[in-house]
Amino acid sequence: MAIPTSRQTLIDYCLRKLGAPVLEINVDDDQLDDRVDEALQFYTEYHSDACIKTYRKYKVVADDLTNKYVTLPDSFLFCSRVLPLTNMSMGGGMFNAKYQMMLNDIYDLQYAGAITNWEMTMQYLELLDMTLNGTPPVRFNRNMNRLFIDVEWGYSLNVDDYFVIEGYEAIDPEAFTDIYNDIFLKKYTTALIKRQWGENMKKFEGIQLPGGVTMNGQKIWDEANEEITKLEEEMQLKYEYPPMFFTG
Repeated sequence: MAIPTSRQTLIDYCLRKLGAPVLEINVDDDQLDDRVDEALQFYTEYHSDACIKTYRKYKVVADDLTNKYVTLPDSFLFCSRVLPLTNMSMGGGMFNAKYQMMLNDIYDLQYAGAITNWEMTMQYLELLDMTLNGTPPVRFNRNMNRLFIDVEWGYSLNVDDYFVIEGYEAIDPEAFTDIYNDIFLKKYTTALIKRQWGENMKKFEGIQLPGGVTMNGQKIWDEANEEITKLEEEMQLKYEYPPMFFTG
């Protein structure tokens, strides 16, 4: 079996699944490309294997201070939070609270139980930092590709500052071609092409071909539409992340 590893090999697989080359599949090349795009879009939107959690480092530039937002790549699906812009609020460098804890207590770690106290103190310091500073509120919309960080730009964020964006990014099928061999994607793309085939053939409903064969595009369309409905329900039940999964 030829394993799909590209758009074209996926199209070839779907056409063979529908009966080609034994049957002529009456779908134009542009229509085939459109159906693959549609299938990939649906797959990326809902399938849990289509995205990956990512941490992207970002360096603030002058335009960001003017715009008061940063532009993310098209592959970014969701931004859950911006990780701490500064270290512990209780000071930096050698006066940082965490640094002082390690400096003063590192000797005590050789005694049993000291590591527990140290870990609890570290968690308490992190709790204080989160309570007093928290994380900056963020807003992100995929259609805009803009991440708005609700802080005082120029004070909390300045040129050449760094921060880390936590979110989910779509996997590029051209870079990771195993996506084209995903069992759901193959079934869904085949069903979309089949429905397009039925849509095209419906225009010639009732025309009799040589040999007495009559076209029945409506039946092909109905079968494909039923398959698509079942596959989309299967996506929601088996492959889609829970609605609140992306909440940071």
